[in-house]
Amino acid sequence: MESIRLYDRALARLSRRELLNVAWALGITAIAQPITARFAWAKPVFSSYPFTLGVASGDPLPGGVVLWTRLAPDPLNGGGMPMAAVEVGWEVAADSGFGTIVQTGTALARPELGHSVHVELNGLEAGREYWYRFRAGDEISQTGRTRTAPAMGAAVEEIRFGVCGCNHYETGYFTAFRRIAEENFDFVFHTGDYIYEGRDDGGRNDRLREHQGQEIYTIVDYRNRYAQYKSDADFKAAHASSPFIVSWDDHEVENNYAGDIDENDTPPAVFALRRAAAYQAWYESMPVRVSQMPVGAHLNMYRRMIFGDLLDFNVLDTRQYRSNQACGDGSRTDCAEALDPARTMLGNEQERWLFDNLATARSRWTILGQQVPIFTRDFSASAPNGQFSMDKWDGYVAARNRLSNRLIETGAPNPVAFSGDVHLAYGADLKMDYADPDSRTIGVEFTNTSVTSNGDGTDVAGNWEQIKGDNPHIKYHSARRGYIAVTATQATLQADFKILDKVTVPGLPTTLGGSLTAEAGAPGAQAT
Repeated sequence: MESIRLYDRALARLSRRELLNVAWALGITAIAQPITARFAWAKPVFSSYPFTLGVASGDPLPGGVVLWTRLAPDPLNGGGMPMAAVEVGWEVAADSGFGTIVQTGTALARPELGHSVHVELNGLEAGREYWYRFRAGDEISQTGRTRTAPAMGAAVEEIRFGVCGCNHYETGYFTAFRRIAEENFDFVFHTGDYIYEGRDDGGRNDRLREHQGQEIYTIVDYRNRYAQYKSDADFKAAHASSPFIVSWDDHEVENNYAGDIDENDTPPAVFALRRAAAYQAWYESMPVRVSQMPVGAHLNMYRRMIFGDLLDFNVLDTRQYRSNQACGDGSRTDCAEALDPARTMLGNEQERWLFDNLATARSRWTILGQQVPIFTRDFSASAPNGQFSMDKWDGYVAARNRLSNRLIETGAPNPVAFSGDVHLAYGADLKMDYADPDSRTIGVEFTNTSVTSNGDGTDVAGNWEQIKGDNPHIKYHSARRGYIAVTATQATLQADFKILDKVTVPGLPTTLGGSLTAEAGAPGAQAT
């Protein structure tokens, strides 16, 4: 026994690198032991299970992905962790049973970042599945499935991915996320409104579940709100099923904010404090790279990912750099300010970055993954006080025209935009001039409905026939909840609108609300 104690003390004094060297000297079986044995030297004690928020992966590249978790034994009360860094072990396997371990290591869960962990993997094989899990002390996380991107320029026959967003916890069950988990997509793109910032509504009849606490402002507030959402079993299942490419919209901070201006005319210097807290909590809660760690009230969210020769995926940020909404926001008719050429949706730097990307796009499909609809939505038939929403690209007409012109100038192959925000599903052609149905079609846009926001919804919003008459470029529309399942091949990109009859009843199946297909070389979408 004494010799064993001396051996344990010697191991405890070894560095991580030295310990791995010892394991290697003992043979490959020492390295390929179950996770319970390999991380036995680090044993923090938790008040309860620390992996309450599940696991996630994201931003797939050909050689790796980001792995994420956050230690939170008391998730709704700041996390319940001591103010100390905790070592977290991780491992990646080529099979779901972890029979073939391909990488393993440790990371520090730091209190400054809410005890979140972001592991950036490299050296994996391109275009294949992997499984991963974490350990802290004697506690082992759930298992996650992920997938790397195909190699740069590689010939790719097919990629399937999901598009979803707007998951208001209070207004429905996250059944859509459970159905997304069952799809085993190559990746999932989240268009934003991952959380909602409002206070609990005091038992309103239209709320199935309630937010915890008041409207959120501080870093602890935002951490608790993310924890409430990420504690949902269906949401955890979706994250564990596929890598996510996450963006954001407004409710991750505050409704309809624009740059450094909120909707309550808070002094910008004061609002910046709230935005900084919100951005940090977003980073702590998402499977994104360390390069996206915020600096104060700024976070570089926009980025580009290329999937072989099939997808060139540009993730855009239409909140942080935009001009304030024209004409006081809302829906407006004949708003001259919306036409001002100085107005921007992306900011000068991001716009240049995107325009440079379009000039070098070589994949079959050029993807613009962003938050609010680009195509015109003329509501003159149903909105007597205003035809166009100033919060969407309709309020940034010159910026939209610059984007349309750049797509034409560069010949970026087969543009496809994805958007969310409006809690309605759309499929629409992108036009050079929406006032002229015969004008040039330059691409297609698919807008996901909400996961839950605005409750059950209906098959078709009111006045649909009139809306369609004013918007002939719209090819599909639904006010049900759900997500989009996208299948991209060299010949076509098909969007299947998966809808739920109700989100006020848990566990329902999805049905196919409709399908649109874009053909390579023929801009626009057709019903399938």
